[in-house]
Amino acid sequence: MKKLLVTGSSGLIGSEVCTHFANLGWQVHGVDNNQRAVFFGQQGDTRWNQQRLQEDLKGFVHHELDIRDRQGILALLESLQPDAIVHCAAQPSHDRAAAIPFDDFDTNAVGTLNLLEATRQHAPTAPFAHLSTNKVYGDAPNEIPLKELETRWDYDDPAYANGIAETFRIDRSKHSLFGASKVAADVMVQEYGRYFGLNTCCLRGGCLTGPSHSGVELHGFLSYLIKCNLEGRTYKIFGYKGKQVRDNIHSHDVARFIEEFIKAPRSAEVYNLGGGKDNTCSILEAFALAAAISGKKMQYEYVNQNREGDHICYYSDLRKMKQHYPNWDITKSLQDIFAEIIAAWQDRLS
Repeated sequence: MKKLLVTGSSGLIGSEVCTHFANLGWQVHGVDNNQRAVFFGQQGDTRWNQQRLQEDLKGFVHHELDIRDRQGILALLESLQPDAIVHCAAQPSHDRAAAIPFDDFDTNAVGTLNLLEATRQHAPTAPFAHLSTNKVYGDAPNEIPLKELETRWDYDDPAYANGIAETFRIDRSKHSLFGASKVAADVMVQEYGRYFGLNTCCLRGGCLTGPSHSGVELHGFLSYLIKCNLEGRTYKIFGYKGKQVRDNIHSHDVARFIEEFIKAPRSAEVYNLGGGKDNTCSILEAFALAAAISGKKMQYEYVNQNREGDHICYYSDLRKMKQHYPNWDITKSLQDIFAEIIAAWQDRLS
């Protein structure tokens, strides 16, 4: 039986990957220490998800381990020697990073290096999929000419009709400290592919979302927005008139792409992993869609100051992904995503 190691296994993408590969017959080992609760408090707690995995997935093995523990990671990889590795563990908030710069960099950059070196030493043939972020581009996408529509911003340059491609620059822009630490990890993942020949890829995620997300204000856009809607809580819009646009991809479609990569791995690849133009929405449009499904009016207030380094409009160009892996495509629409998240929050809040 093939063995999969998933870091951040109790988080949104990690848990989805665990479930997906367990259903494919893999033996799944998860690494998590509920660091999200340390970063974001009780609302970020993921122990409920860890418990769900342990109850629902046959043969699932949880390892209570921090990826910053270099010797612990080396020992785990030596004993386990997995057939594939999916690295999801991270400090995921660019706002939070400014308050905890050492924790952010040690987790995102050094933790990734720990895993890469352990992989090189003990599992050099294992495909290594790294969950990076579109924040590696910093705020450079804001330099693209934009047009203002009634409820959203959109690109006003035909060159970006399909969104942002992987050739877009990652330097000479403001990233936030989170974005900078993820750049360091992203480049290191590529380097272990180019320099040592490991089969690695960086998945530069847009808004990765789904029903297993423990969304909080500082991370988890749709999950937190929908939770606010259901609880009648006031949601804060930070700048850009609430017309800032994101592309949203369901965690199941993320796991499906990772499966395709592991089946036919490449070395030192990067992919912009998002929902593409069809799965975009602005904050204002998200309010309307959430209210239409839940039947509850959105409560919100507007803060004129935008978040540092925030994208005004971002959606992923999926053409490279589809060219390299033609069996993969988006299967969950924006409507599907909203409906599933609403149902999940209603169940958890009841």
